[in-house]
Amino acid sequence: MNSSDSKNSPRSENGQRILQKIPRHVAIIMDGNGRWAEAQGLMRFEGHRRGVETVRTITEECNRLGIEQLTLFCLSSENWKRPQEELDFLMTLLSEYLLSERPTLVKNGLRFSVIGDRQRLPADIQQLIHENEALCRDHRGTRLCLAINYGSRGEIVDAARRLAQEVASGDLLIDEIDEQVFADRLYTAGMPDPDLLIRTSGEMRISNYLLWQISYSELFVVDKKWPEFTEEDLHAAIEEYSKRERRFGGLLERREA
Repeated sequence: MNSSDSKNSPRSENGQRILQKIPRHVAIIMDGNGRWAEAQGLMRFEGHRRGVETVRTITEECNRLGIEQLTLFCLSSENWKRPQEELDFLMTLLSEYLLSERPTLVKNGLRFSVIGDRQRLPADIQQLIHENEALCRDHRGTRLCLAINYGSRGEIVDAARRLAQEVASGDLLIDEIDEQVFADRLYTAGMPDPDLLIRTSGEMRISNYLLWQISYSELFVVDKKWPEFTEEDLHAAIEEYSKRERRFGGLLERREA
């Protein structure tokens, strides 16, 4: 799944890769903030702060490339097991980000949304999320979707519970339940499934992220930690994606010689 940088790929006059096939939806597991900081002799907190800068860079580049949606794994439902001091810092950093990024969201015409269980988040963060979503409601740029307090198993259980309630109330018949009906009860209802899933820091696992939605996503793992991830790394992932043949369980049509 890991792809090396292709130095011989087509490039424009300014040296940028010429990308032939742009994915509609890119999802990223942003891993390695703390380990990057420790390797630099810094506190783990500084890795998270540097990671926010990478979020801004990659979001703006996705918008420039015309990618419809970028979904970032910011905080998993399992991350609450971390030390309270680190969690407190993450909540402060998230609050600062949601407020400070408003000019960037407006300047780039970005849409904004959040998936995950918001109820455990501090009330001020819930309010900032609501305000950002309202601010960006009419934008037409890339949808920046943040997965905050998100766990895919929990999402699937919530969807199953919702369907059970609808059946019990008589609003839905069991025979009406199919994959689309189920998908419409997920947090990502109305969003396209990811075409490309990128994970930084070299870890070969999914970490309970978008398990339903990435059934046919192309996977790309890069050894760089998230604070080191650049626009060029994003281009390399997209270039690798463009070379792959997506069959979705079927066969490619034979071409006549």
